[in-house]
Amino acid sequence: MGASQSKHRITVQDKAILDMKVQRDKLKQYQKRVQVVLDREDALARELLKKGDKRRALLALRRRKYQEQMIATTDSQLLNLQQLVETIEFSLVQKDVLFGLEQGNQVLTKLNQEMRIEDVERLADDTAEAIAYQNKISELLKTQMSAEDEEAVLMELDELERQESDRLQINMPQVPDHPLPVQHPVEAGAQQDGEEKEDELSLNKQPMLA
Repeated sequence: MGASQSKHRITVQDKAILDMKVQRDKLKQYQKRVQVVLDREDALARELLKKGDKRRALLALRRRKYQEQMIATTDSQLLNLQQLVETIEFSLVQKDVLFGLEQGNQVLTKLNQEMRIEDVERLADDTAEAIAYQNKISELLKTQMSAEDEEAVLMELDELERQESDRLQINMPQVPDHPLPVQHPVEAGAQQDGEEKEDELSLNKQPMLA
């Protein structure tokens, strides 16, 4: 009976592997839910660019990039931990695995907080509270994003600006591709002199009164 209990006892390694599976499943669920937020941030950036608000459009794109990177990094870390457990003696990497799982839980908690669509809308508000929130997010992202991420965001902003410029050109009225007729002043003057001479001749032809 004691041997049976020992055989079915859940080890620390078993629990770690289960925790990794739970975290990865939860991350996949979050990816689907957060996509709604990512799509709205992209749409909001386009709307702000149309209004000429480049600063807040850039903020929306930065926030979107940060969330995408958070998901990708966490997924990669969990996959690496899983491979670590499967290929190396668990007792040698137990500390690293448990620390990685703790970090994964923290990131998942942050991701859950990032799914509020109302927080996206606050990026476009002009109230004092919303502006304070925008400044807070802007400062936070400066410390969280790498130079490569920032460069990618700026390139994305340039592309959106190009698309908006193309859209405006398409909607503008077409300019005629042939020159418009021009009436030269000399010709106009000559025409007027001709009309005056015709008037004089017409007066001379009138019959004299007896």
